[in-house]
Amino acid sequence: MSNSEQDNENIISAKPAPVVIHAQYLKDVSFENPNAPETLKQGKGGPDMDVNINLSAREIEEESMKDLYEVTLMLSATAKREDTTYFLAEIQYAALVALSGLPEKQHHPMLFIEVPRMMFPFARQILGDLTAQGGYPPLLLNPVDFQAMYIERFAKELEDSKDISKANGKAA
Repeated sequence: MSNSEQDNENIISAKPAPVVIHAQYLKDVSFENPNAPETLKQGKGGPDMDVNINLSAREIEEESMKDLYEVTLMLSATAKREDTTYFLAEIQYAALVALSGLPEKQHHPMLFIEVPRMMFPFARQILGDLTAQGGYPPLLLNPVDFQAMYIERFAKELEDSKDISKANGKAA
């Protein structure tokens, strides 16, 4: 079999990706620079940063497509020094994704771990550009462990589902 025949066979037998990203978009953005230009003067020292990351996912009803979701990654950063606010930055970055060929029980972790992992570099870049346009050095967030966030956020539900599985296994 030639290389091109092998490639064609691989293409034909390839399974569709479990996640298809139809669109990524900036849903909302806010930047406040309430004490400029005072906070932009040299020699003031750097501010303390408070950064928060939140996720949400919702199913989108679409007759022509099932398992369509909007996943939103919310990043907020507040820079303060003592009682002076340097800046407040917030973005909501979203993706429209379709899940195909995945069992229902895998949808939730896919939407809260894998999809945000794919979205994060784009949201990070927007936040960095936003703070730079505000007159500050770009805020470049470190990579985020979305799996650890998921486990922390849904630990109770994960434990409950394990307990239910164990109880169902004993009852059978």
